[in-house]
Amino acid sequence: MAIENEQFEMIMMEVMEKTEKTVSVLNSEYITIRAGRANPHILDKVLVDYYGTPTPINQVGNLSVTEGRCLVIAPWDASMLKVIEKQLLAENLGITPVNDGKVIRLVFPALTEERRKEIVKQIKKMAEDSKVAVRNVRRDGMDALKKMKNNKELSEDEHAVCEKDVDKVIAETIEKIEKLCADKEKDVLSV
Repeated sequence: MAIENEQFEMIMMEVMEKTEKTVSVLNSEYITIRAGRANPHILDKVLVDYYGTPTPINQVGNLSVTEGRCLVIAPWDASMLKVIEKQLLAENLGITPVNDGKVIRLVFPALTEERRKEIVKQIKKMAEDSKVAVRNVRRDGMDALKKMKNNKELSEDEHAVCEKDVDKVIAETIEKIEKLCADKEKDVLSV
């Protein structure tokens, strides 16, 4: 049963928007986690000084993966090699860049079993934090619905239907978060 109420539709839009944003933030955080293989996304947040402007590395050169565990950065301007190398060292990625005068190589070491388990703990914590954020969105949505009911803008039956709709969105979002977490965990634990 669909409720024809503009305020309810606004509440639902806000709930859906915030839950989708939570999932997308979690996904982008998972992309930057190192899983023992070369992943160009680990450099997404690294900015280099490109003629006075902080610029993402992927905008100052080509990034490519070779042999599965080696990330090669080939800057378009050879004078940027030292700047990129210095910034990579400053970022403390846990990988030492190798500059051969033409390109910079980042060789990803194989992860130990202990390190994999630490990363899985980190992944699960991120997922739990996302679930908490989603539950907070649910609480805010339910508070808004209760206020509408108290102001006689919704009947008891309409309020119950609206609560079910909000709960359905929240349940679907938590399911997405759990799937993302399981997929990333499987990715990290695979040797």
